[in-house]
Amino acid sequence: MLEKVGAEVLAERERIAARVRDELVAAGLPVVAPGLNPVLAQGVEVTVDPFDDAAGGVSVGWKSSPRLQSCVLRAVKHSLLDDPALAHQQVVLEAMLAAITAILGSAGFTVRDSLNDYAPFTLEVPAGPGGSPSWGPREEEVAVSGWSGSSAGESES
Repeated sequence: MLEKVGAEVLAERERIAARVRDELVAAGLPVVAPGLNPVLAQGVEVTVDPFDDAAGGVSVGWKSSPRLQSCVLRAVKHSLLDDPALAHQQVVLEAMLAAITAILGSAGFTVRDSLNDYAPFTLEVPAGPGGSPSWGPREEEVAVSGWSGSSAGESES
């Protein structure tokens, strides 16, 4: 049976995953909300593996639209290996993972291809940046607007 990581390591993985989601949304990519029904899911999917093994950590993948996924599954089910959906899905996955790698690398994350043979077309993010995110408020914005990092819609009194 696989051992789980300790609370401190799991908390760090969750912190990295949250920062990954934030950076990718800031870049304009849709991110799958944790717990969203898979039938509706499309966009970047970020997961945290609680186990202590080589494939553990923060994993990032791309989920194409449910329609494209359905076409791919149909082609595989019927052994239609020349179906254009299969080739297109591979191009989409490769392109999106390259874009995600570039975006996260620019934001200071360590990104590598997944070591998990059971999760092809995924990335691992073993480390993330400290400090403020690339899209965070600038000193001049805070001084001028009184921005304090409170939730959107809350006003300063």
